[in-house]
Amino acid sequence: MMRGGGRRICLILVGLLCLLTTEAYEVGLTFLNSAVAKGAVCLDGSAPAYHIDKGFGAGVNNWLVFFEGGGWCNNATACLTRKDTRLGSSKKMLTTETFSGMFHNKAKYNPDFYDWNRIKVRYCDGASFTGDVEAVDPKTNLHYRGARIFRAVIEDLLAKGMKNAKNAMLAGCSAGGLTAILQCDNFRSLLPATTNVKCLADAGFFINGKTIIGTSHIEGFFADVVKTHGSAKVLSPACTSKMSPGLCFFPQNMVQYIKTPIFLINAAYDSWQIKNILAPGVADRKGTFRECKLDITKCSAAQLNVLQGFRQEFLRALTGFGNSPSRGLFINSCYSHCQTGIQETWLRNDSPLLGGTTIAKAVGDWYYGRAAFQKIDCPYPCDKTCHNRVFD
Repeated sequence: MMRGGGRRICLILVGLLCLLTTEAYEVGLTFLNSAVAKGAVCLDGSAPAYHIDKGFGAGVNNWLVFFEGGGWCNNATACLTRKDTRLGSSKKMLTTETFSGMFHNKAKYNPDFYDWNRIKVRYCDGASFTGDVEAVDPKTNLHYRGARIFRAVIEDLLAKGMKNAKNAMLAGCSAGGLTAILQCDNFRSLLPATTNVKCLADAGFFINGKTIIGTSHIEGFFADVVKTHGSAKVLSPACTSKMSPGLCFFPQNMVQYIKTPIFLINAAYDSWQIKNILAPGVADRKGTFRECKLDITKCSAAQLNVLQGFRQEFLRALTGFGNSPSRGLFINSCYSHCQTGIQETWLRNDSPLLGGTTIAKAVGDWYYGRAAFQKIDCPYPCDKTCHNRVFD
């Protein structure tokens, strides 16, 4: 017979399991095999894929199209390392994906978008869905076709009902957040003029920042991505007429030309950018920033000072964004990366707040025109609502 203590532990475990299963659920993978004939394929030539949870009730004609992130490959060698992974081949993708946060189908967890058609597009091209190179090198069999994937997915969704959309939002996280910025006006042009179209970039505002030793690392990397994938033709002509295509891959240089309403969610101490733009291995060969990058609470006073400098650089990069009410900003002072697809940061009783507002409410108010939202947090460590990342 189970004693009282054991029974309590059992009930606690069951409660935790219930919490986990209600905060998230699995959605199957849809392969877009018809895209292969159009040359809209992953790095290895396989069909693109996405997860869809169909809208219902009042949301049946509302569409959230969210593009997954996962870094970039800047040359054939780097792209070959991705080719046989889920980031380069739909053959390697898991057949289900966890839907939570902004993807949830319950109003309690996602009040403004729960009944929309919610789509998560898997990332398998290595250039934020901007590449379009016709030639395929037989030695590598690499396909640089991200822009074709983008168009094929949108055309497929239009045929599945998005052509009747009342509301639509292009969104993404990390490299997919960059997609939402770079492809925002293109997305608008593909949808009916009567559709209320807006864009949302979560952790997609990558800045052309200097490293801890004052060198420029990310600028050359992005230039190589654009050159390798033939991305220039997809980038903003207003930007590329003034500077090199590689520089137009940085949102700070082209965001002012976006005509469609757009919302940026970003941590001012974005963990990916701190690790890969500010203190990449090539600029920190002795590993002095290693512990600091893994856990912001382990940063020394001098290192925190460097991070504060990065925040200032990040905020300066935002100056071209402007203050139109059609543009939303949620810039918190957390050490994190991507905050919309996880319940704990999207909407929960302990979620990050800015001006007493959750990300879910800020985005919903902005999308539906209930209230404008443009807020920038005070510097670290002032915000006690942050869910700061700790890496192994």
